[in-house]
Amino acid sequence: MIVDGDKIKFPGGGTHFHYGADIYIAAIAGMLKLPGEKLSNGGNIRNVLDVGCGVASFGAYLLSHDIIAMSLAPNDVHENQIQFALERGIPSTLGVLGTKRLPYPSRSFELAHCSRCRIDWLQRDGILLLELDRLLRPGGYFVYSSPEAYAHDAENRRIWNAMYALLRRMCWRVVSRRDQTVIWAKPLSNSCYMKRSRGTQPPLCISGDEPDESWNVPMKACITPYSTKVHKEKGTGLEPWPRRLMAPPPRLEEIGVTLDEFHKDTNVWHERVVDYWKQMKSVILKNSVRNVMDMNSNLGGFAAALKDKDIWVMNVAPVNMSSRLKIIYDRGLIGTVHDWCESFSTYPRTYDLLHAWMILSETEDRGCSIEDLLIEMDRMLRPEGFIIIRDKPHIINSVRKFMPALKWDGWSSEVEPRTDALSLSEERILIARKKFWREKLTN
Repeated sequence: MIVDGDKIKFPGGGTHFHYGADIYIAAIAGMLKLPGEKLSNGGNIRNVLDVGCGVASFGAYLLSHDIIAMSLAPNDVHENQIQFALERGIPSTLGVLGTKRLPYPSRSFELAHCSRCRIDWLQRDGILLLELDRLLRPGGYFVYSSPEAYAHDAENRRIWNAMYALLRRMCWRVVSRRDQTVIWAKPLSNSCYMKRSRGTQPPLCISGDEPDESWNVPMKACITPYSTKVHKEKGTGLEPWPRRLMAPPPRLEEIGVTLDEFHKDTNVWHERVVDYWKQMKSVILKNSVRNVMDMNSNLGGFAAALKDKDIWVMNVAPVNMSSRLKIIYDRGLIGTVHDWCESFSTYPRTYDLLHAWMILSETEDRGCSIEDLLIEMDRMLRPEGFIIIRDKPHIINSVRKFMPALKWDGWSSEVEPRTDALSLSEERILIARKKFWREKLTN
């Protein structure tokens, strides 16, 4: 079978909509011989990258399996489909599969998926497949549904043979092949790399390359080998979902964060989120918030504190804190790196709630315009959506001056928070709600 947008096509003809996605997901699990044909594999498959995702129906159906997908649509003629996906409340984003790395750290996903995604995986010596290799965890899967996997005409055979040969040189193996779908697996360790003949292409990346750097970093036409620790352990050491959300990830030591600091961050953000919702309880309606962005995600504590709510969070690591994004993914969450001196690649009116912790003052310290950032936040926020700004008092005072022009003055609340372990200086909390308004027409 093969997925084409929202359509599930089966060998022999016939198309099924929507409900067929569950059959497709079960088929993938069956091809992988997972217990009970459940793709989550007991919580060991949690983060998925869906490339060329259409309207993100694959990612939508994964949510009911406790799997979260970063549904990625290239910036091409199909990019408007992502707007539809976001309006449905499905985690998704725009991206460019070109010359720069995708804005995610290495070893972020257990599974990558491409179903008729119309991507030339062989271009530039297979550099896009090497980018997938960087992003997949040890033993991660690549599910590929495309005519090249089954068609017998000369052109598709040529593509398949070239792709198969490249992936074998990359030490990937075919786990299963059925009808129009093939599943590859990335190696668990460096053992296969060390057995390759001298001069085999693509080469291993040099030791000085940093695989987690992803903001404006060119893609590399090389294989990222594992660290000595990962090679010996043959895996990530992550807990299954949902335990991994609260368990300290092994990569904490890479960013110099102790176990005590991690637990303290988690506990503090739980208390802060409880206080936020108390502050909004008179105006926030049940099921009115679905798409949330944390503009300065740190270790993911804000998103983790929302685990019992039916929402998803786009965790954004500012460029100066990009090394912490790996912790977001290791907790079973999703996110991206971004420079808030620039606009964010998404459609207008994408999010129901924006959380900005100290990001405005950091933007000011970098010499960028707070006014420009507020306008960008307004662009991303839906009518009747909420803005939570936790920052220095002079920043809050500046924001208040712009609130009438931004139509954020329908409802607002400002408080001085209690001091906690993460308090960096004197802080204020401003929560405002964007009005649903329309410019009056004049003759």
